Amino acid sequence: MLTYSFANLKGVSMYAHLYQCIKNDIVAGTLKAQEKLPSKRTLAKNLGISLITVENAYAQLLVEGYIYSKPRRGYFVASLEQQTPLPQKQLPTPIQNPSPERTLTSFVRSSVPPDTFPYNTWARLLRHTLTSADEHALISDSSAGGVLALRQALAKHLYQFRGLNVNPEQIIIGAGTQTLYNLIVQLLGRNRIYALEDPGYPQLAAIYRTNDVFCRYLPMDEKGITADVLAVSGADILHITPSHQFPTGITMPVSRRYELLRWANAGTSRYIIEDDYDCEFRLFGKPVPPLQSIDHGEKVIYINTFSKTLAPTFRISYMLLPLHLATLFYQKLGFYSCTVSNFEQFTLAKFIEDGYFERHLNRMRTYYRNKRDTLLNYLATCPAAPALQVEGENSGLHFLLRLKTEAGDSLLKQVAADAGLEIKFLSDYYHEKLNDTSHTMLMNYTGLEDARLYPALDKLFTALLPYLKV
Repeated sequence: MLTYSFANLKGVSMYAHLYQCIKNDIVAGTLKAQEKLPSKRTLAKNLGISLITVENAYAQLLVEGYIYSKPRRGYFVASLEQQTPLPQKQLPTPIQNPSPERTLTSFVRSSVPPDTFPYNTWARLLRHTLTSADEHALISDSSAGGVLALRQALAKHLYQFRGLNVNPEQIIIGAGTQTLYNLIVQLLGRNRIYALEDPGYPQLAAIYRTNDVFCRYLPMDEKGITADVLAVSGADILHITPSHQFPTGITMPVSRRYELLRWANAGTSRYIIEDDYDCEFRLFGKPVPPLQSIDHGEKVIYINTFSKTLAPTFRISYMLLPLHLATLFYQKLGFYSCTVSNFEQFTLAKFIEDGYFERHLNRMRTYYRNKRDTLLNYLATCPAAPALQVEGENSGLHFLLRLKTEAGDSLLKQVAADAGLEIKFLSDYYHEKLNDTSHTMLMNYTGLEDARLYPALDKLFTALLPYLKV
């Protein structure tokens, strides 16, 4: 007679426990093929459990083929191909991202100070969304382009602050710029050649490569990519950051922009992807009008994100498609669902419509301008000042720091790392590594709070000072 303990089930149902016990005995060969099992009533009485528990266990074993039944005779153990105990599977070790042995204080990574975000306002608007918005709009699937209310708010914002006169139907919402890049590749095709700025954003090149897109990396002069280099590259699609190029900080002048537009208009399959990186945080003078504002041939795809203005965790970005591409998007990719939740979209729409976004941007510009000015004053007066030259300090949330040194960039990075600091140089952002002697360090001043920034700077330049020509 089968005998099993039902103590300490730890939340497992009694029938599931009985099923597992009998199954284990069958697999292990303790119960032999063709062996008759006790009747349901007999087994229930012997184990002191209900008849329905045994019925459910036998039913599951029967469905899975571990036992079979004969009319008027009962249940029997099925013949399995392998009667020896199955080897216990060894669970694979979870793959983890490699992490350094110690956490480095970074002058590379970006962040938004947590105390600068208007949490109370956002929470109030979110509650308003949940209590007053149309129920159907909240729970139903939105258009592939996103919630209309947010696209209307963005169209108005783009007109008032970027000089773009667009229809809401041209705006596509996505969960981060990476999602939008993937959509663009599907929209324009993988058989095109995509041209990227060199140096440029490494993650951007990785996104295109994973989409099986062939990329060319084009060098720049002091105004950005030249039309001559672009013309001989064979590229169909050009991806640029004209307002604040990363990492050089170049702001492309209008003459160069017209040259690139002429290149795009010379071919029916040519387009320019304009990533308006950091455009909201030009800290001197008026914001530079986007390339899209002077595009009369429907050749520019405009992209922007809220990751810099609100917080990196706000995975909300948007792109502005020319009218004919917007039509093609819905014909070709309209089956997709928008990757941003309706709740967040309605809340952000209200945040923009009621003027909170504009006021937040004004506060953040003042905050970053003061932080930058204090940092520039530090660099001008620190012991390493004679060996430092600041470049591109007015156009965004990072600038370049040219060092007077003969040491290679890798050596200086290692010296900083030994002091617990992470720095990067211009040479780190070339897609095709040419040399290790750019002597130009990126200074991102958003990643550290004020209380940590200046002690970290003291430590950095104390470590680098022996290698600088002061």
